Amino acid sequence: MCQRADAERYSRMDALAEVIPGPAAIAHRPARLAWEQTGLPLVAQQVNAQVVHSPHYTMPLRAGRPVVVTIHDATFFTEPAMHTSVKGTFFRSATRTALRRAARVVTPSKATREELIRVLDADGTKIDVAYHGVDQTTFHVPSEAEKDRVQARLGLGGQPYIAFLSTLEPRKNVPGLVRGWVKACADRPDAPALVLAGGAGWDDQIDGAIAEVPSHLRVLRPGYLRFTDLPGFLGGALCVAYPSHGEGFGLPVLEAMACAAPVLTTPRLSLPEVGGDAVAYTEPDPDSIAAALTVLLDDPARRAQLAAAGHVRSLEFTWSASAEAHLASYARALDS
Repeated sequence: MCQRADAERYSRMDALAEVIPGPAAIAHRPARLAWEQTGLPLVAQQVNAQVVHSPHYTMPLRAGRPVVVTIHDATFFTEPAMHTSVKGTFFRSATRTALRRAARVVTPSKATREELIRVLDADGTKIDVAYHGVDQTTFHVPSEAEKDRVQARLGLGGQPYIAFLSTLEPRKNVPGLVRGWVKACADRPDAPALVLAGGAGWDDQIDGAIAEVPSHLRVLRPGYLRFTDLPGFLGGALCVAYPSHGEGFGLPVLEAMACAAPVLTTPRLSLPEVGGDAVAYTEPDPDSIAAALTVLLDDPARRAQLAAAGHVRSLEFTWSASAEAHLASYARALDS
């Protein structure tokens, strides 16, 4: 099941799949949530589905067959200030319901599974881990031409840069990154720019942090980038900095690794599961970020080593393996 706007694209992805577009109204969240409780069970009955998989916290309460629910992270409980109050209240309720009512729960990391057990006393025997994968076609080691194209589109004029790519929301710690970059680069000749790419999000502290940036340093906020520009953007950076307060998985880190970018992130929650020994780590405060950035900027050999190791490690995370893990969870749901 999917929204009408996605049906054709999903059908092209797999000719063997039966893709059913939902009613036009489910493009709006309240209608979609209501339809999940009423329309989705009817569709499941019509196609004689064995299992219903709800991939984002919520679930139909009367599906008439086993339901598997994906819970992506537990930060609605552990980091409530990082979410809006309305969103936090809704997803905390949905998470509790899924843990209580679903036949199986899928998490994208062991860290998220352990957090659910620790914080909510969840039944660990009902929780399966299915790591995300990375599309090595979309996210690949870029050519020099791809790097040059991104340089030109961003108007960097050959200036080196530090890259960030994600939604600009509080959990991603963008103000901490900005202040750490300033500390690391304010007195550095030929200082690299900082490029903050991604959707605007709702972090109202970013503008204040950028207002503090000295005039001789350069911050770019290009918004969304084209998918075709992402390898050149990530792989062309001196490093990709992702000092998140915590992630359910950390897909931006994995995608940067696939593009052979040296990555700096935090050792929080699932991020070490993704990065292993192939990324550099920092605590999320500006002083720690500044110290870690300084080490990387002053050590080209270390950056090259991380770039190579990150790319090799990214090959271990495939969507095929993720699909197999999901199929195993569906089988357990049928046996429950």
